[in-house]
Amino acid sequence: MEQPSRLAGSVRPGGRTARVRAAVLAATQDELVERGFHGLAMDQVATRAGVGKTTVYRRWGSPAGLVVDLMKELAEQFLAHADTGAVEGDLLASALSMVEALGDKRLGPTLEAMIAAATCDDQAALALRAFYARRIEVWAKAVGLAVERGELPMGTDGPEVVRAVSAPLYYRQVVIREPVTREDAERSVARTLAAARAGEFVVAGAGV
Repeated sequence: MEQPSRLAGSVRPGGRTARVRAAVLAATQDELVERGFHGLAMDQVATRAGVGKTTVYRRWGSPAGLVVDLMKELAEQFLAHADTGAVEGDLLASALSMVEALGDKRLGPTLEAMIAAATCDDQAALALRAFYARRIEVWAKAVGLAVERGELPMGTDGPEVVRAVSAPLYYRQVVIREPVTREDAERSVARTLAAARAGEFVVAGAGV
């Protein structure tokens, strides 16, 4: 995952509308980092972004609307999957990118705030799902390459492999609040690959 220094997504071509959106989303991320989702206030975002409050209310409607748009923007900020030539290296690169994201002083709290928003707002939950679906889609391609190289059985479900690598890392960082390390990433990859090589992720009938 790409680790920008400010908002994941800077000003893009498109005139004033694009500049306003970039400023508001950057301010939203700042507020999420400092106050969390439940402390996110439309007026404060507008002030921080240097735009009119009416503009923010009209376009985003609510704090959840701001978070939904921020998640959509973040979902676009992905590097191509790694291609190290071996599935272990590719999945480790994926896992380490997650470790880096969760430990980042801006992106980590932003992701946690997104998860908090998703627990109480259906739109935010859908946007969070789309955010992770994009990441999984990108990294599942590495599993497809591994199948083509004969490293994993035919019919291996790429998205499920990526989820299996990711889940223990999220649980440790977000649920039980323990920092994740490279060693955690390596363990998760090793265990997932052992299961994948044994055919545990083959979709019924797909490997025939």
